[in-house]
Amino acid sequence: MKHVMEALRKREAEERLPVIRMEIDYELVSLHDAMLAEDQDQIKKCKERLYELHKQLVEWAE
Repeated sequence: MKHVMEALRKREAEERLPVIRMEIDYELVSLHDAMLAEDQDQIKKCKERLYELHKQLVEWAE
């Protein structure tokens, strides 16, 4: 049973990691646009979202 659970976790990680990376890329583009527009509220939101995505990436990469 332990091996089955490990295999499922690995498969989930293989599927989830590329999605998280795409979300990070999108959020970085949004942050860049917000910085160019000097939109402090949007900059803060982008940084918060990037922090959450970073936590997910670290969690799934383990």
